[in-house]
Amino acid sequence: MSKHFELMQEMEKERQSSSHVVSTPTVSSENEPPLGRSTPVFSSESEPRTGPGRTRWASEEALRLVQQIFLLQTQQTPRVVVFAGIEHGNGCTQICTSVAETLAKHSMRPVCLVDANFRSPALPEMYGTLNHHGLTDALLGEGPIGSFAKRINDDDLWLLSCGKLAADSPNLFTSERLGERLLELRHDFEYVIIDAPPLTDYSDAVALGQHSDGMVMVLEANATRREAAAAAAASLRSVNVPILAAVLNKRTFPIPEKIYNRL
Repeated sequence: MSKHFELMQEMEKERQSSSHVVSTPTVSSENEPPLGRSTPVFSSESEPRTGPGRTRWASEEALRLVQQIFLLQTQQTPRVVVFAGIEHGNGCTQICTSVAETLAKHSMRPVCLVDANFRSPALPEMYGTLNHHGLTDALLGEGPIGSFAKRINDDDLWLLSCGKLAADSPNLFTSERLGERLLELRHDFEYVIIDAPPLTDYSDAVALGQHSDGMVMVLEANATRREAAAAAAASLRSVNVPILAAVLNKRTFPIPEKIYNRL
């Protein structure tokens, strides 16, 4: 029996036992990007946090997202995945951390959460740690990549913060050193989850995606423009970055939530 099969059984039991069940509708609004029928679309609610990276969304949709991306693949399982919003404020960091925490909790294997958003880093503050000795330092310095990461919980979840920043820090994404360091992360950790800057504002996410196994795009309901999402998807496909999934974030309910959950 494979470790993925056992893990899926465990996660399915937890998902079914959750008291908060949210169905995942087919997205057909004007904000839907033409991602293709093979791209799974997940939806999440806009809710207050209950901890670092954790909302009630994580108890249901993060499990479903982890199953779809990391456990149900017919080909080689993705291990290095980039998460990027279409635009700033789409909620990418929340979803990225929820997935990383879910993976670490259920896989019982080391997971590295990478803060590659040099434009507006948020993960160190979220986890109550310092933003020093991180990704930029690893790209510019020497030493094993693991020495730059910090363990942040008992589920074998590690954080590689963005590190010391300078005006030219984003230029490091085009260096050969980036590919070398990400290969080290792939060797040292079972999964590498990367929080990247918005796709429409910068090219950083695309550069990171070229060294990954694929991208998860985060869209915001009633805010992300169809044209912006289509352009971002086209940009990724032009450099052969697979789009593993899209998440429709901050979806609101047109009817009371308790009634919606009974449908």
